[in-house]
Amino acid sequence: MIDTGFKTCLLIDDNYIDNFVTRRILESSNFAENIVVKQSATEAIDMIRHGSLKPDVIFLDLRMPLMNGFEFLQEYDKLAENDKTANKIFMLSSSLDPVDVKRSGQNKYITQFIHKPITQKILEELTA
Repeated sequence: MIDTGFKTCLLIDDNYIDNFVTRRILESSNFAENIVVKQSATEAIDMIRHGSLKPDVIFLDLRMPLMNGFEFLQEYDKLAENDKTANKIFMLSSSLDPVDVKRSGQNKYITQFIHKPITQKILEELTA
């Protein structure tokens, strides 16, 4: 059991199986009070923009159709300051491309780049 103090965790990933597995791990570790899963970064940013979703932590997939992780971050940057409620944004990806890792590290919103799949051990390290 992990006590993070997070109220709402947003998981953005277009892969249903990845979402299912990640959500189960987040729930079993009590990572946040609420786990919200969106398969579309466009839908997620719209919900944040309109105030219907106020996550304090986000797990963001990198490679998605329509809007990828970096495009989501560009839109996130355009939000009003009071809509940017996420204290931490973790880039969650299966990409092994060093350019993706470097670019994530240079983004002011990304707390850490995490290679899929997420595990209980990784969650414990994130909250240590």
